[in-house]
Amino acid sequence: MRIEIEDLVLRYGDVTAIDGMTLTLEEGKIYGLLGRNGSGKTSLLSILAAFRKQTSGRVRVGGKPVFENGAITRDIALIRDTGEAVDIGTAEDALYFAKGLRRNWDADYARSLMDLFDINPKANVKNMSKGRRSAMGIIVGLASRAPLTMFDESYLGMDAPSRQAFYDQVLADYMAHPRTIIMSTHVIEEVGPLFEEIVIIDRGRLLVHEESQTLLSKGVSVTGPTALVDTFTAGLKVLGSRSLGPTTSAMVYGEFDETQRRKAREAGLELGPIALQDLFIHLTGGRT
Repeated sequence: MRIEIEDLVLRYGDVTAIDGMTLTLEEGKIYGLLGRNGSGKTSLLSILAAFRKQTSGRVRVGGKPVFENGAITRDIALIRDTGEAVDIGTAEDALYFAKGLRRNWDADYARSLMDLFDINPKANVKNMSKGRRSAMGIIVGLASRAPLTMFDESYLGMDAPSRQAFYDQVLADYMAHPRTIIMSTHVIEEVGPLFEEIVIIDRGRLLVHEESQTLLSKGVSVTGPTALVDTFTAGLKVLGSRSLGPTTSAMVYGEFDETQRRKAREAGLELGPIALQDLFIHLTGGRT
């Protein structure tokens, strides 16, 4: 399910949620969709799932328009932070209706996930804790085996062990049944290792689209005496810096070739990686 987005705009009255975005995502990868609150992540996923119609621009999934196209939307699953079909009777009922909507539905896998996350099939979904409601959503998403499966912060209600179990299931099932998966998240350090490519949006615009390792390779911390760090980083894109006494650590973003690394070492400076979460914070301006 290749995704093609061209000049996409979505407005809510006077508010522009998506502002002229152009983006192509190849099929068969796990993508991380990152952005601060209000950046447009949920709006973008809602358009891809045909929950909303764009104001202008073009969106194609699998080479075809999405909105009001049942032949395509049956192969798309969007699980939001409240889960999917959470108001439909019991957990068993929710799976029954999900089966009717998803042609690749795996009932055996769904039952095994119910056991894994300790879900009582007879329990009323509306009366479940937030954690179990979240688990119901991800069960529907994983067991749907939809060629395009999207999770929009749908696992935040779960405790840490359950989230880790979810990440393990995403990777294992993706390896066994390759498909396109998009995960929108704020818990970047937890889920980041799953991502093959990173998409960062800010104020409704595309800020970064890179392979995960390529993006991480562009972030380098330079640490040493303040004067030497300032001299070395002059002319480079410095995202931020921290100082403690006479020592400064600067976060540099951009292509950092072996010649630059050699010069840093010769100057007595220490180079190190920058965590994905730190890169994200500084690339989006460090705003709260």
